[in-house]
Amino acid sequence: MRSKEKLEDIARNIRKDILKMAVNSGTKGAHIGGSMSAADILAVLYGDIMKYNVDYPEWDGRDRFIMSKAHSSIGLYAALHYAGFLQEADIEGAMQGESILFKHPKLDLTHGLEFSGGSLGQGLALGVGSLLSMRRRGNSASNVYVIMGDGECDEGSVWEAASSAVHFELNQLTAIIDTNGLQNDGTTSAIMNIGNMVDRWKSVGFEIIEVDGHDVEDVRRALLIQANKPKAIIAHTIKGKGVSFAENKVEWHIGYVTQEMYLQAMEELK
Repeated sequence: MRSKEKLEDIARNIRKDILKMAVNSGTKGAHIGGSMSAADILAVLYGDIMKYNVDYPEWDGRDRFIMSKAHSSIGLYAALHYAGFLQEADIEGAMQGESILFKHPKLDLTHGLEFSGGSLGQGLALGVGSLLSMRRRGNSASNVYVIMGDGECDEGSVWEAASSAVHFELNQLTAIIDTNGLQNDGTTSAIMNIGNMVDRWKSVGFEIIEVDGHDVEDVRRALLIQANKPKAIIAHTIKGKGVSFAENKVEWHIGYVTQEMYLQAMEELK
């Protein structure tokens, strides 16, 4: 088990990689806000929780990770860089030219990308399908972790998948809801007020745990809890966490990072 300081260091480097990919992408812009809010969660998953093998990426005993809010792909790419699936050159060239790293993730097991993504509301269903497939193969040891956005929970497909997970007793499934209160168009409460997130997931039949999504020890504690039903971690976060010009600002769902902004942000992350 890694120390709190080590996990925080991993999260800091994930945020630095996010900024590097953003500034290098130029005026095309990059999804900074939701990637930053998920950085601490990704650090704990890839730094201390998930089973994976860089030398044998198709090992069936591995845990599966799905970035359902696929616009936050650069956060995932940064985590895969830490894990060893991606190299520094991949990060430097992300979303440019002939890069294998796009604005949304594309299936590529060799580089640790378990699923393609794009349309919101699909990741939890992919997790359900994956676990049903693993069950048929006799794999009861692997876990599936799905990071979703709170805005993504506007999608009806999320709740169909959640009901299926409970019905099929998929206790190896963990949904992590990155609850930062903002989505592309504004606040989640103004765009589609779905009520209390805890009550909503509990009503479907999930085991519920609330955490501070920027406290690595709190996140780890929640991920290690063994439940006899599918688990939903409601992670309270700040969009754009770690960079003052982006924190809690809806306009940084996607934005253009200038060289000046990049240098300021990297200084703040020290």
